[in-house]
Amino acid sequence: MAKQSQELVQIHWEGDSRDVLAGFPEEIRADLGFALFEIQQGKKPPLPTRRMESIGIGVYELKESDEKTWYRVIYLSKIGDVIYVLHCFEKDSRRTDRRDLRVAKDRLSRVRQRIEEQKKHAKRLGK
Repeated sequence: MAKQSQELVQIHWEGDSRDVLAGFPEEIRADLGFALFEIQQGKKPPLPTRRMESIGIGVYELKESDEKTWYRVIYLSKIGDVIYVLHCFEKDSRRTDRRDLRVAKDRLSRVRQRIEEQKKHAKRLGK
């Protein structure tokens, strides 16, 4: 069996998103984790996804559920070699709570600002 030499892109966890995901039920956590792994490899995730253009361009939502709750992971698609997980949360109604949308938007804004600062820094160093 041949080894794959393709390196995985990094995942950057914004805010408490990693801790929140770690608190999801084991099966949900495994499904969402595998979906993120597939995204890292440049593959289509096996879970339902949807664009979240209300948050920003390039932002997607991974969706999973059990008999009680809906679980969501909002992420910014790959920029460079990084996928940014902006927010993880549970929801119990069809509409996403405004607070969750605001958290994701705020984190997206900080990520984009950080990326811009890194570009400026690299430019100053002549890279």
